[in-house]
Amino acid sequence: MASVNVTNSPVQTETNGVHENGVQENGVHEKLMANGENGTAAEAPSSTIISPKVLCSPPCRFIFAFMGFFCFFNLYALRVNLSVALVRMVNVTYMKQLEIENAALTNATIHKDPIDCEEANKTASATQDGPFNWDSKQQGTILAAFFYGYIFTQIPGGMLAEKFGGKLVLLVGIAWTALLTLLTPVIAEAGGFAGLVAIRVLEGLGEGVAFPAMHVMISAWAPPLERGRLATFVYAGAQIGTVVAMPISGVLCQTVNWQSVFYVFGAIGVVWSVMWIFLVYDRPSSHPRISPQERNYIETSQGPQRAKGVTLKTPWLKMVTSPSVYAVMMGNFAHNWGNFFIMTTIPQFLSYILKFDIQSSGAVAGAPYLTMWFGMLLGGTVTDFLLSRHLMSVTTVRKLFCILGFVVPTACLIGIGFVNCEKEVAVFCLVVTGFCLGLSWGGWGVNHMDIAPPFAGTVFGITNCISTIPGFVAPAIVGALTYRNQTRAAWRNAFYITGGVLMFGTLVFIICGTGKRQRWSYPESEIPAENGEDPVLLKSTKTDEEKGEKKNGAGKSANSIE
Repeated sequence: MASVNVTNSPVQTETNGVHENGVQENGVHEKLMANGENGTAAEAPSSTIISPKVLCSPPCRFIFAFMGFFCFFNLYALRVNLSVALVRMVNVTYMKQLEIENAALTNATIHKDPIDCEEANKTASATQDGPFNWDSKQQGTILAAFFYGYIFTQIPGGMLAEKFGGKLVLLVGIAWTALLTLLTPVIAEAGGFAGLVAIRVLEGLGEGVAFPAMHVMISAWAPPLERGRLATFVYAGAQIGTVVAMPISGVLCQTVNWQSVFYVFGAIGVVWSVMWIFLVYDRPSSHPRISPQERNYIETSQGPQRAKGVTLKTPWLKMVTSPSVYAVMMGNFAHNWGNFFIMTTIPQFLSYILKFDIQSSGAVAGAPYLTMWFGMLLGGTVTDFLLSRHLMSVTTVRKLFCILGFVVPTACLIGIGFVNCEKEVAVFCLVVTGFCLGLSWGGWGVNHMDIAPPFAGTVFGITNCISTIPGFVAPAIVGALTYRNQTRAAWRNAFYITGGVLMFGTLVFIICGTGKRQRWSYPESEIPAENGEDPVLLKSTKTDEEKGEKKNGAGKSANSIE
């Protein structure tokens, strides 16, 4: 087998250029070799023999990012397919007749919307009846059931990933959910309402580990100045999964049957699980095919404690009493309320109020997630640019993107409540809402890694645990508001509530949010005098001139606050 001695390779050469694998080193290897006390010199000795056939190309962190992207693609495809399929599963004729009979028995009034979009749009196709006799409250319970399980594995997911690695935790979570999705049609037909609720709760338990476990892996793989782009790219898979799953679910329901929705996306989840086993590793130091250049670049940029994967004792009391954690929590909560409101209830609004057919409803409901994906990628790129050029502080950047991400959607969602049958206006408001919610990820979405890098998974688990509440509260509220009252007035109240949550989240993040790393997140030997911007991030953003001065004898410790 052909081999290359590292002594003659670019790894040992100090350079401020870019190696053939696209990784900028800035003299990293020479610094590592000269710094034997940090334990990294032995990791890439000059006598090491490397076979070019086993190195990652493209860089391993990019492979991780793409697999992480498809991880969340699958997670959300498995989650949202029911929102569209449920419209075809329900016997709408029975539901309307039941409401009439119940109203007669209780002397209640069934409200009819004064504006009939089906009359205004004669091309709208008639709604087909499904096999299940479930009223709007039962539908709300079914849509919320996933989140009853989802909330319980948030904190354990982060803790398990920090202890055993995110790769295994994510594999078990997605494989479990994919297999249950394949069983969903059988369980629904055999167990009815109770059976479907039970299997959705179990699916939620599986998916609940995903975000905190992925946060742990991103903390290990992302250099500080790539943190925003890598994190938003990975999590943008959720939006693309929704964009793809919703219209495809509508097409499958229309052309095949509702059962096919679960079989198709369940099978895709199983395929991804197999690929994840062979392509992804917990951190650079455990990857057998990573190049020394890339490994040294990632580990040096992150600092010695994070590079070695040192496990610190979790400061629970300080963590749960930290205002910065509550700021991230409310940012997450507000985003999730808007996100889950669109994901779980908008297909019903489009079908029952604006009279979209099943295919169009799925496509339109998925459109906001296409723009959300674009907003996430743009937000991550712009935030990294602003920080790398020192145009704004981390705190200012995070707050700015939360304001943009929440205030505009508030106006758009409230506006939808006043749309009559102008479907184009409603669609425009939805796609703008999605775009801005995506931008908000450049604020609260990566802030966990700003304030507590070693505990990013646990912090995300805590915040996402509370932020799961909108998943079952929002559908329940909509179900109660629209029970025997499928009118614009009822839906308008739902839009008001969503707007209020978004504005409250904005206010809390402005007051309590910060981009400074918290003192309780440091090892005891490195605790600074006060909270400060992440020293690793500051070190990474130094100019080449400053790096040259440091090399010539004016250097400071990599872990000092500057």
